[in-house]
Amino acid sequence: MAQRKGLFVTLEGGEGAGKSTQARLLADALRAEGRSVFQTREPGGTPGAEEIRHLLLFGEADLSWRAEILGHMAARCDHLDNAILPALARGEIVICDRFHDSTLAYQGYGIGQGAPARLAFLKKARTLVGCEPDLTLLLDVSRTKAITRLKARGGRTDRYEGQAEAFHDRVLMAFDRIAVAEPDRVQRIDADQTPEAVSHVLLELVHQRLTQTENAGVA
Repeated sequence: MAQRKGLFVTLEGGEGAGKSTQARLLADALRAEGRSVFQTREPGGTPGAEEIRHLLLFGEADLSWRAEILGHMAARCDHLDNAILPALARGEIVICDRFHDSTLAYQGYGIGQGAPARLAFLKKARTLVGCEPDLTLLLDVSRTKAITRLKARGGRTDRYEGQAEAFHDRVLMAFDRIAVAEPDRVQRIDADQTPEAVSHVLLELVHQRLTQTENAGVA
């Protein structure tokens, strides 16, 4: 893998949490400071990964659970090799809408309902793919507000957005567990606030992590 010099930031959360909007606002704010930023998303981010994204989100084929997990990991490998890792090697700040945590929350708990075999499979696949974020910004939003945002957004509903409420409950529970397990990497933000207020908090958290990284480099 390419040498990693930049900062890898991921945004996570359930449907309607505002990740795409906040990723754009954060990237714009950092660029306004003169920083080099690469903004991207998952699944997707490269031509090959976008092809896989369409299959996973809108394909009509009923994939086995292992095939679905490996589909996400395959898209991630292409994304890492052809976009994320080169950007980090250039010293850029990478801002990614979803990454490993979403696969665990959605495929491991949402679809898989926390089945031990699926969680074990996911853990092995995640270790094989590698590349953990330096900072994860977890957007917490009430389900009521999330549904309102999704309705206002419109557009085609993907296979995860259209799942039953019990699925979304399990996804949010999974994100909660992830945040508790890794309190340094995962920072929770109240996303029920205005987009501007949330954006301010995210920018401050990134500034703090940049300072920590720079100080560690000096030491």
